Amino acid sequence: MESTRQQRIARLIQKEIADIFLRESRQLFGHSMITVTKTYVTRDLAIARVYLSIYGNQDPSAIIAMVRNHTREIRTLLANRVRLQIRVIPALEFYQDDSLDYIENIERLLKE
Repeated sequence: MESTRQQRIARLIQKEIADIFLRESRQLFGHSMITVTKTYVTRDLAIARVYLSIYGNQDPSAIIAMVRNHTREIRTLLANRVRLQIRVIPALEFYQDDSLDYIENIERLLKE
C-alpha cells in the first residue's frame, strides 16, 4: 500500500515526465508518441518505476531501449523541473505498459 507521500511524488513525476516526452520526444525518439500511463515510487523514494505506452511505431521494445539509454538526460530534465519540490530525485526505471494490448486482445476474443 502506497503512502500519501509516495502517491503525491508519483503523480508529480508522472506529470513532469509526460511533459518532457511531449516536448523532447521528437528530438530523442523520432515520431513515436510516448504516453506515461503509471508511475510508482518505492517506499524510500529512491526509485520511480515509470510505465510507458508507445504509439506510432512497429517495435515498441526498441523505443523502450532508446528511452532507457536516455535515462540520464531524462532524469536531469526532471531534476531541473522539480528540484524545489523534491529533495532527492529518484532513479528512473522505464517499463512498457502493455495493458492496452491486453484489453484489445480480450475485446477481440469476446467478439469472436
